[in-house]
Amino acid sequence: MKLNYIKEFLIFVLLILLQVLLLNRISVFGIATPILYIYFLLKLPIGRSPFYTIIAGFLMGLIIDIFLNTPGMNAAATTIVATLRKPIINLFYEKEVHDEYLPGINTDSGQFIKFTIFTLLFHLTLLFFIESFTLFNLGNTLIRIVTSSTISVLIILALDGLIYRKKPGEQS
Repeated sequence: MKLNYIKEFLIFVLLILLQVLLLNRISVFGIATPILYIYFLLKLPIGRSPFYTIIAGFLMGLIIDIFLNTPGMNAAATTIVATLRKPIINLFYEKEVHDEYLPGINTDSGQFIKFTIFTLLFHLTLLFFIESFTLFNLGNTLIRIVTSSTISVLIILALDGLIYRKKPGEQS
């Protein structure tokens, strides 16, 4: 049990470092920026307590905000996504799934892909509308949401496929 929390902490730190030091420096055509830190919320076990999830999401967003000098935008978007994580999971996964179940591309690929796309679209919609705080450049904001979501989903699915491979003889 404690090993799971240590593993989650290491993933938490690694994703923040990747986002701050590498991914935020990437801008595809000046429009799309890959967002990887939300992967932490996607990969938490389904039964993780809402308090833990919300605090972890807030801290992750706050740390990203501190490093990127964005006044609370990532913290707000990530906290809202963390708060609504359980209802979002219930949209895509059956209620009988046990508490320590890890959503992933190798366990339930269809549900995980839908869950990832929905969560990323929701998160980036919140983030970019908080950032722009206007509907004046709606077209530009929508393009940023779609392109950043597409790139982020592809990176997350590739990363999940590489990290969490099935072991030979393992059944899903």
